[in-house]
Amino acid sequence: MDSREYFAKFTDPVTFSKIIERDTVVEMWENVIKEYVDDVAIVDDGVSYTFSKLDKDMSSYRGVLAEQGLVKGDRIGVYAKNSYDLVKMYLAGVTSGLCVAILPAHLDEKTLFGVSMMFGLKALCYTPDMEERLNVCKAMNPNLKLLLSSLEGKATPMNSKVTSNDPAIIMFTGGTTGRSKGALLSHEALMQGTVNGCYGIPNVFKQRYLLILPMSHVFGLIRNVMTALYTGSALYIVKNNKDMFKDIAIFKPTILVLVPAVAEMALNLSRQFGRNMLGEDLKCIICGAAKVAPYLILEYKKFGIDLYPGYGLTESANLVSGNPDQFNKPDSVGYPYPHQEFKVVHDELWIKGKNMMVGYVGDENANKEAFEDGWFKTGDLVRFDEDGFLYITGRCKEIIVLSNGENVSPAEVEVFFNALPYVQDSQIFEDVDDKGQHFIALEVVPRMTELAKVKEEDKMAFLMKELYKVNETLVPYMRAQRIVIRDKDFERTPAMKILRYHKC
Repeated sequence: MDSREYFAKFTDPVTFSKIIERDTVVEMWENVIKEYVDDVAIVDDGVSYTFSKLDKDMSSYRGVLAEQGLVKGDRIGVYAKNSYDLVKMYLAGVTSGLCVAILPAHLDEKTLFGVSMMFGLKALCYTPDMEERLNVCKAMNPNLKLLLSSLEGKATPMNSKVTSNDPAIIMFTGGTTGRSKGALLSHEALMQGTVNGCYGIPNVFKQRYLLILPMSHVFGLIRNVMTALYTGSALYIVKNNKDMFKDIAIFKPTILVLVPAVAEMALNLSRQFGRNMLGEDLKCIICGAAKVAPYLILEYKKFGIDLYPGYGLTESANLVSGNPDQFNKPDSVGYPYPHQEFKVVHDELWIKGKNMMVGYVGDENANKEAFEDGWFKTGDLVRFDEDGFLYITGRCKEIIVLSNGENVSPAEVEVFFNALPYVQDSQIFEDVDDKGQHFIALEVVPRMTELAKVKEEDKMAFLMKELYKVNETLVPYMRAQRIVIRDKDFERTPAMKILRYHKC
């Protein structure tokens, strides 16, 4: 079945007819500004900015870039925390035909300088609060143009010569090897990811979003910011994640884009304080960037909220698949989006498609490792079911090779323990004892809200008993020889993924 035809089943025909694929961000913005000119696009620090205001400010900042002699194909960086100014600078750059590197706000001044050199940036656009971190760039790279977000220039139109194959953005990623790299995405890839975010949702146009994830993360930029703008939706920028629920009460979002760890936290608070913690208008949660537990799908449904899991990579412009049939297939990351080809090689997913990156910037060795005959090797171990739905079973680099030659995928084993309602997260890893003998170990983070319902007085003893029951159901070589219940969460990346323990 054609992917668009499949996703059409979940959206009314009139709404679905409005999901039109665009070749470039320029083309997208031309249509957006005609359709939603007076609607609110961004809310930042209590100030609402309409699409027309954003368009005007983009035009002025394009003038700033042009006055600096920047021309189509040049690379610039934007260095700012989530803000209206970040959205403005990014869109001004991309619609000028420049390639924009969205730099994580947590980069220190030495790393910022290194990145500016590695990516060949000709300018760095920044907000005033980031200025103190520019000292090394000023001293070591005097040719780098430093442009404040508040600068204004002559109104300048979008670059009509931008094509689908032109470079659009550079996004930071750990890639398939774990080293930080910059994934170069074309306009075609960026727009395919943006439109993919519309598929499978009943009502996607003119919604209300919060922006919680950083724009330097592909999930935050593409599914949260770009899909919101494409659909004429309003985007409320959360300045401090600790204030997220206050912001929900003010803005009343209809869609949230969350990683599983934040979705879990929001669920627990909603149980404690009621549905109002999420706002009565919230209809759905788009959840990804890490494994989504079926538990979350089922529990949010009790609040009348649909939680949609999905799968993607920075290298694939975020969105590879989405699951609009999550109650029938809660373990799946969904059905593949359009314009992709797949093959599975030794259980690893390989992809080609319009949404795939051009390559890693300035890292030919990484490109040779990541691509083979034009196929991108994701590093994810997968399977497809008879209906074409995708399931992630592990990561190639996390495979544990036992002394007897058996291979164990931690994620494949963890799914059995995570199926317990009392387990929030788990991690299978290879450990070593005092005698140098290697073995499989398990650590779990308990889900205290579920354990609280257990009648047994010693709740941790109860949980350990349940874990060993699961352990006994596994084939012998997959069983954990040591199980530990943690009293705090695992360490996590800025994207809230669990930091895996290194192999022994």
